[in-house]
Amino acid sequence: MSGTTNDAEQRAFSEREKFVTAFNETMLKIWKEQMTLLDVIDTGALLASPKSLPLRADGRFMELGLSQSFLEYGLWQNFGTGKEIPRGNNGDIGRERKRKKKPWFSRKYYASVMNLRDFLADNMAKEFVGVVAQSLDDKYLRYNH
Repeated sequence: MSGTTNDAEQRAFSEREKFVTAFNETMLKIWKEQMTLLDVIDTGALLASPKSLPLRADGRFMELGLSQSFLEYGLWQNFGTGKEIPRGNNGDIGRERKRKKKPWFSRKYYASVMNLRDFLADNMAKEFVGVVAQSLDDKYLRYNH
């Protein structure tokens, strides 16, 4: 009985690790795809900048730190601001704005973060149900404690 539980637990951890790693890789692909699609490319520095930083996890993937990075310039492209608008200006510079918002970062990223949240909630909930079921199982308690 104990071996089956440990196998199921290990599969759950492995599943979480694979999902989180795939999430990170998918985010980088989505960002680069959006930058290309919206032509957020001048020198190519922003397109080359998205990086997946090391994944930190507690070994069980109950608590994890996941990060990606890209050049700050990408945010200004996303918001449609830049050199033509001086700091502190309310946005009305007396002429037509040349820059347009190129929302490469926000939309798909938010949806993907929500998918990650839902996956982890479902995966951990299944494990929790197993723990509760074990604590109520007389045979499990008798042979494993």
